[in-house]
Amino acid sequence: MSALAGTITVTIDGVPYAISGTCNYLVSSTERETLKGQDGVHGFKEMPKEGWISFHGRDSGAVSMKKLNAVDNSTVVAALANGKVIIGNGMWRDGDPAEVNTEDGSFDIKFASGDVTEN
Repeated sequence: MSALAGTITVTIDGVPYAISGTCNYLVSSTERETLKGQDGVHGFKEMPKEGWISFHGRDSGAVSMKKLNAVDNSTVVAALANGKVIIGNGMWRDGDPAEVNTEDGSFDIKFASGDVTEN
């Protein structure tokens, strides 16, 4: 039997980052919204949905939080214990800048793009 979950490695433009907790991802796809009228359900509309990779990281002291928060047009790769590799191309930091918890040196950060795939 092989591992289904647990360990993970994350790189941004080839540079590895320490992962201190969970890593989550969403493969690029579409979002759908049901369209309905007074006479019933008409169907749905479909719009592109960005993919994302987020993780709970650790500031090793070698990490420049300024550079990490400024990431855009980068390649983020997450290699999962089950053998899947999640690849995000042209990614940018999404949402608020990551803030560091100085008690344990951890931070949460999210990257988004229209090109996130799983291999």
